[in-house]
Amino acid sequence: MSPDDQDVRERLAVVGEIAAEVAHELRNVLQVVSASAYVARHEASHGDAGAALPHILKIEKNARIAHGIVDDLMALARGETLQSEPVLLAEAVVASRDTIEPGVAQWDDDVEPHDLRVRAHTGLVVRLLHVLYDNAIKACAPRPPRIVTRARAASGRVIIQVSDDGPGVPAHIAARVFEPLVTARQGGTGLGLALARRIAAAHGGSIALVAGGTGATFRVELPGA
Repeated sequence: MSPDDQDVRERLAVVGEIAAEVAHELRNVLQVVSASAYVARHEASHGDAGAALPHILKIEKNARIAHGIVDDLMALARGETLQSEPVLLAEAVVASRDTIEPGVAQWDDDVEPHDLRVRAHTGLVVRLLHVLYDNAIKACAPRPPRIVTRARAASGRVIIQVSDDGPGVPAHIAARVFEPLVTARQGGTGLGLALARRIAAAHGGSIALVAGGTGATFRVELPGA
């Protein structure tokens, strides 16, 4: 196989992974849209337009999120140069939970200082954090996990640790947990952490599973701003 053929195969593999993750993420958003549309239609049919309005606004918000998911992840798949900017990490943490239902997790955030910033593509750093939170919630279901996010600056870099109090990553897949299609969860895609690694690497950063302790802890390193 020539180097050009190998490059094409690798590029197609990347596109396939990203396309699968786009489909997975859009499915989550569309579930929210469908539920909101159902409630809004029910309220409107009973003549209560005011009660329907919040659900219509929720539909609009999630439609914007869906467009952002497609645009951001497909740009990553195409290998485009990232449009990085100083991103307020505390805001990215909150934005990463936009499509997570209230009450499914207990959040413990410690970003210090509060105006800590990373140099990153806003949409992609939000996706990376969302993957870690979504994985923790699904690993602990149906029990709401306690998810701890710690972030500090260190020598021009920002270190983010996301921990949960769930069952942890099984030893037999720990070394391969960032590979596509590797998962211990029934019904899992095994694509989320592969995407998180790709996003971190595209920023000149890294992500790792921290060994030891209870639950699962992931350590993300990104450029500071």
